[in-house]
Amino acid sequence: MEKKPFVTLQQVKEMAEKYPTPFHLYDEKGIRENARKLKEAFSWNKGFREYFAVKATPNPYLMEILKEEGIGADCSSFTELELSDAVGLKGHDIMFSSNVTPAKDFALAAKLGAIINFDDLTHVDFYEKIAPFQETMCCRYNPGGDFTLHNEIMDTPKDAKYGMTKAQMKEAFLKMKAHGVKHFGIHAFLASNTVALGYYPKLAKILFELAVELKKETGVHIAFINLSGGVGVNYRPDQEPNDIMAIGEGVRQAYEEVLTPEGMDDVAIFTELGRFMLAPYGHLIAQVIHEKHTYKEYIGLDACAANLMRPAMYGAYHHITVLGKENEPCDHKYDVTGGLCENNDKFAIDRMLPKIEIGDYVAIHDTGAHGFSMGYNYNGKLRSAEVLLKEDGTTKLIRRAETPADYFATLDYEGLKKYK
Repeated sequence: MEKKPFVTLQQVKEMAEKYPTPFHLYDEKGIRENARKLKEAFSWNKGFREYFAVKATPNPYLMEILKEEGIGADCSSFTELELSDAVGLKGHDIMFSSNVTPAKDFALAAKLGAIINFDDLTHVDFYEKIAPFQETMCCRYNPGGDFTLHNEIMDTPKDAKYGMTKAQMKEAFLKMKAHGVKHFGIHAFLASNTVALGYYPKLAKILFELAVELKKETGVHIAFINLSGGVGVNYRPDQEPNDIMAIGEGVRQAYEEVLTPEGMDDVAIFTELGRFMLAPYGHLIAQVIHEKHTYKEYIGLDACAANLMRPAMYGAYHHITVLGKENEPCDHKYDVTGGLCENNDKFAIDRMLPKIEIGDYVAIHDTGAHGFSMGYNYNGKLRSAEVLLKEDGTTKLIRRAETPADYFATLDYEGLKKYK
């Protein structure tokens, strides 16, 4: 199975005349269709709300598109809260899920009326000195141990720094209740980037059972269960993509099995999807500028790990299409690299691709989440532009490329003033 880019060589050539490569490109049509499908999958729950994980792609133009589709923001920092406020998200449009949280972050979240999700029991007392408790607040749960699905270990919550034990959840709820909190949420994130349809339903059942237990032990009203993220994408072409309709149905079955018999059928379901919402609808567009023939065959791009660090950081696979050569045989083996002074600056290792020539354009797939956002400036590399491919086929520059003046802006140094 081949991954097909959402853009053609001719389109990219026209874009490159206005926006020099490399740049991150986003597909508005795909983003909107995916958002609507997610909402359809959970339409059985009248309180359902998706809170887009801003950390995945912190661009206000993209957040605005999602807002138009009825999607809120999942924030984890002061600046992400400011971004959400800037696009007009207010109050319960924002979930604030943070850890090792500075006081000023809690203060801004409270000022905006965001739903605050406490990561630790000690944060309840910490928050008391910062802002008034709100009627609706949340706590993050960590069950410990290993998270298994069909006898396969998916992740190890016991090693994660996030969340509280069950006993701490109970203590936190009682403290918050004493402070006047009336509506409580439960949040958890137990595995990352799963393409297993059973992940969300199993997580949901764990949290639904916890909700029943906590309601009985504390007498509080459980208003929502936040399943957080973890629903992944098929980075590899031989992987089956997640079927969000089947996932939504699996959560519904767990809901009706656990919550409905307990009279808790008013509990809203929240999600905080970043990767699922945007990753497939982003490409890193780059041009081939060098080739090298030594012990291996190398193709050098004008992009590097500073533009997309997942392959260097995790050894992650990202599919690569040589634009205009989609139907040619993949009969050449290459390492596809950037120009950083790091040997792990490779987008692909021993990848079979069509014969590549200098000047070819490539689309690196599934970069719409955790792509631009994880960029950095090592070697003085400058962050790329971000471009939106609109539904009508036109393009919009939604973030300009950095310049040396941007890189030097925080340095008050006489000799650099000529570059600012």
